[in-house]
Amino acid sequence: MPYNKRRLAAITAAVAMSVTGGAVISPASADDRETKKTATARGYGGAVSTVDPEASAAAIEVLRDGGNAADAAVAAAATLGVTEPYSAGIGGGGYFLFYDAKTGRVGTIDGRETAPAGMPRDAFIDPKTGKPYNFTPELVTSGVSVGVPGTPATWDRALKRWGTMDLDDVLEPAIDVANRGFVVDETFRQQTLDNKVRFAAFTSTSKLFLPRGDAPAVGSIFRSPDLARTYKLLADKGTRAFYHGQLAKEIVAAVKAPPKTAATRLPVPPGHMTTADLAGYSALNQAPTHVEYRGYDVYGMAPSSSGGTTVGEALNVLDTFNIAEMSTPNALHHYLEASALAFADRGRYVGDPKFVDVPTAELTDPLFGKERSCAIDPKRAAVKPVPPGNVANYDGVCPAAAASIADEKDTENISTTNLTVADKWGNVVEYTLTIEQTGGSGIVVPGRGFLLNNELTDFSTVYDQKDPNRIEPGKRPRSSMSPTIILDEGKPFLALGSPGGSTIITTVLQTILNRVDRGMTISQAIAAPRAAQRNTANVTAEPAFITAYGSGLSAYGHELAPAGDAFTSAAEIGAATAIEFKPDGRMVAAAEPVRRGGGSAMVVKPSR
Repeated sequence: MPYNKRRLAAITAAVAMSVTGGAVISPASADDRETKKTATARGYGGAVSTVDPEASAAAIEVLRDGGNAADAAVAAAATLGVTEPYSAGIGGGGYFLFYDAKTGRVGTIDGRETAPAGMPRDAFIDPKTGKPYNFTPELVTSGVSVGVPGTPATWDRALKRWGTMDLDDVLEPAIDVANRGFVVDETFRQQTLDNKVRFAAFTSTSKLFLPRGDAPAVGSIFRSPDLARTYKLLADKGTRAFYHGQLAKEIVAAVKAPPKTAATRLPVPPGHMTTADLAGYSALNQAPTHVEYRGYDVYGMAPSSSGGTTVGEALNVLDTFNIAEMSTPNALHHYLEASALAFADRGRYVGDPKFVDVPTAELTDPLFGKERSCAIDPKRAAVKPVPPGNVANYDGVCPAAAASIADEKDTENISTTNLTVADKWGNVVEYTLTIEQTGGSGIVVPGRGFLLNNELTDFSTVYDQKDPNRIEPGKRPRSSMSPTIILDEGKPFLALGSPGGSTIITTVLQTILNRVDRGMTISQAIAAPRAAQRNTANVTAEPAFITAYGSGLSAYGHELAPAGDAFTSAAEIGAATAIEFKPDGRMVAAAEPVRRGGGSAMVVKPSR
């Protein structure tokens, strides 16, 4: 499938034939393109939902060219590396779920970043003071925070395991977008400005993202020719060119001797990555987590992600209650309390299973969930933090003995991206990928056009032998990424996921409750205001949630605090994507109507 003008025409056609429009490229010249996002598309023959119309159009293009969901997902992910470079890209990692229509089974790939083999236990301790580095902007803007990237290896494994196209085929749309550019929107400019001090710390980053000292203007065209050349290298040589050879040497050089500007006052501690770390990296095939909820089979990502176990446990807790018959405040009260219980167990038990004995089966056991549900007072919120359950001794009977509370601090940042793809054969992909914080480590590999992650900040900052998420060489830090596929009698019913750090878990959980228990459509379930209870004294909530439900939940003793933190100017939680599958074969692709500037849903055919 050679690269030619037909491919640009295919993108334009994919947009034009989408039910509600999607991105409009008219004419083909980048300088006078207009971009439009649409949150919901309905139709047949395949569907996609991402945060970006260029990425969604790339996936639709691949589906129309005969590719399957795995092929289209990699194409969309690569394009997101161009248009959403602060959230994802080949310098990061993620988790890939695939429903195989032929076998009726869900498989997963763990493409999480790993700590270098030479990573010391005190890596996050400033040798000058003997105390931990300030988390932001010092630690997150560093070489020491960079994990060995897993995204290229994930793409390679996904295509070989489930795909029908070669890497060079599926990278072509992204190469095209990187060369011709995309239209800068308010979200991209604001994210650049939010990171201006960090980006200005590096010569390569400021050159790319801060031309003439300022963020790209809204409406301007942003091109990434260096990234296009890097993608072309991978297309020609395969992902081995990322993990070996000259590019690997350049990645290591950027980590061990970050390209600092003379003016920066940030310490930018160097990292420990070597070319051997890159050469030794592997994405892992894994069995998914599985729970049953209201008759549906819910599949998620097993550790090193905590998403599948935590969402699954919370659903098991909630399955003991008739949420659909409750008032809205009471239903939300139970949702918040179930989430707190599951987060208590996440902090106590979940880490990289290569290093920690994670009780995945116990955490997702419906009997354990039933016993944990005993801790919910239907009329009053528990004092937080609540203690974890005892996975070594449970029988589903109340009351239950508690385990010791984990000393956990949430360092997982909010920026990530998610995509959902389905094809005409019934295959489904849910893929969450990230470079951690918005802008990752802030380090662009010179001349290569992509940012490196700062995923290692997801480890606990201070080493504790009892902590399942302690720093260790070669270890994958615990993640909250929660790509989820739900089956109804063996057939896809719903696929969904979201970015948002540890609020990914609550976003996915709340969206499932909204759709399954509260009678919303999938589009309504995504658009509804959100709140996240992560076993903390206050519930983090969007302003619209506080306005709508604050008074009702205060009667239960919930304290709601507005969302927003040091890493973003937006008071939003998550940015979900989803596809629902109707009995008549129709697909409903749903994205955010507002959050993160709105998402992009498209289908292959609006009608049969």
